[in-house]
Amino acid sequence: MNATRQFTPRTFVPGPENTRLLRDAFGRFATGITIVTAASENGPVAITANSFSSVSLDPPLVIWAPDRNSRRFVHFEKAEHYAIHVLAADQDDLCFATTKNAHALLDHAYHLNDHGVPLIDGCLARFECHRVACHEGGDHLLVLGQVERAVMRDDGDALAFFRGQVRRIEMN
Repeated sequence: MNATRQFTPRTFVPGPENTRLLRDAFGRFATGITIVTAASENGPVAITANSFSSVSLDPPLVIWAPDRNSRRFVHFEKAEHYAIHVLAADQDDLCFATTKNAHALLDHAYHLNDHGVPLIDGCLARFECHRVACHEGGDHLLVLGQVERAVMRDDGDALAFFRGQVRRIEMN
């Protein structure tokens, strides 16, 4: 006979007084970790993001959402071209470096595409995009991009974010 595990859910109405609780609830959704890169007047810039999703196959569209309160927002809000890199588990050092420093790529290997966008090798997947639309999304900007070129690996474990921690998703 199977024992039934009892769960005690917490119900709340999101508001300014409990944003931490809402963040924790959002954190129950496991996401992959990406690094979005763009060119800037100060060299290559990068931002770590888990707010990424595919939108459409025809045309090939993706969406991501930079935080308006981020000091890096200015580099990405108007970027016509950018790349989204889905990180492999062995790229956790780059993930943490990018979290701390917008110009972390200067200390890591990258190359530029035809639009001057920095590209990182070794990712599970990479999407080179041009921006087609932006939409207001509260404290974030929703950036819709058309994928011009994609690259993917057939092997490798994923780097993920769950309950506020970086995790590894292993393929057997």
